[in-house]
Amino acid sequence: MLFSLIVPVYNRPDEVAELLESLANQSFKNFELVLVEDGSTKPCAKETEAYRSVMKINYIVKENTGRSDTRNVGMQSAKGDYFIFFDSDCIIPPEYMETVNRLLEEDYADCFGGPDKEHASFTPMQKAINYAMTSFWTTGGIRGGKMNMEKFKPRTFNMGFSRAVYEKTGGFKDMYGEDIDLSIRINRAGFTTKLYRAAFVYHKRRVNLKKFYKQVHIFGQARINLYKLYPESLKLVHTLPALFVAGGVAIILFAVFLSPYFILFPAAYLSLLFFDSLLKTQNIRIAGLAILTSLIQIFGYGVGFIQSFFEKIVLRHGLEDIETLKKVYK
Repeated sequence: MLFSLIVPVYNRPDEVAELLESLANQSFKNFELVLVEDGSTKPCAKETEAYRSVMKINYIVKENTGRSDTRNVGMQSAKGDYFIFFDSDCIIPPEYMETVNRLLEEDYADCFGGPDKEHASFTPMQKAINYAMTSFWTTGGIRGGKMNMEKFKPRTFNMGFSRAVYEKTGGFKDMYGEDIDLSIRINRAGFTTKLYRAAFVYHKRRVNLKKFYKQVHIFGQARINLYKLYPESLKLVHTLPALFVAGGVAIILFAVFLSPYFILFPAAYLSLLFFDSLLKTQNIRIAGLAILTSLIQIFGYGVGFIQSFFEKIVLRHGLEDIETLKKVYK
């Protein structure tokens, strides 16, 4: 089976160089790389040319239309039987493709996803962000962890599906939460989806704290869009950050006007995050940063969720966009 690895990229030549190096070292070689430049002003053509002699590369340059359309353009040009998607800030372990090929032979899935892990080369901040995005105590384990509070849905930093899935579903929508939306449509179409825990990637997430907050804030907003499209998709775990934000405000008020002992509740939770991160990373600095990144993750997502809830559920603003998506992708 030929695999097509599809990667959208926008102004990330340094990241692409690392990704290409990791793909060149794969033990399983039966794949093509479809790299789609989404209107970049800093293209990665030079980096791509350096690896044409060691792997099949289809380098596509197009105008800027966003990541969903860019992935769809990649699928339109792909020659493989099975498509796999990475983000440009991923590093792929050398045995990844061999692992995926083996798992598909032993336990076939029409669609699969894998988790992300930290790499030894990550900075302390990147490791702290990785903890905030993958820990059971911050995201409920919904990104492929061993414990989880929701049925797993693949994310596009490490996601694969067959050509038949693409032909049936039509690919990604132009929306936030596009990977979750597609996962739901794949299941509704009768295809199988599985988590391959052994097929992990190193997701570098080169963002500062401001960009990280913006990213998770968008994730919170996207959850309401997904709820409007698929009411059954909203689970308790998705509301927890919003409840955490509301509870945090309440605890501050209680501590000011009733008793300072109310501060013990968030203190206990922050201590849990610190010691859990310390246990996982064996680094006290990363554990300290993990408290900060975890709070940003929870509050960013929670505020985005609350904001979108009031705009689209209470005030019913922006519903025309959701109705358009329903009509186009019904």
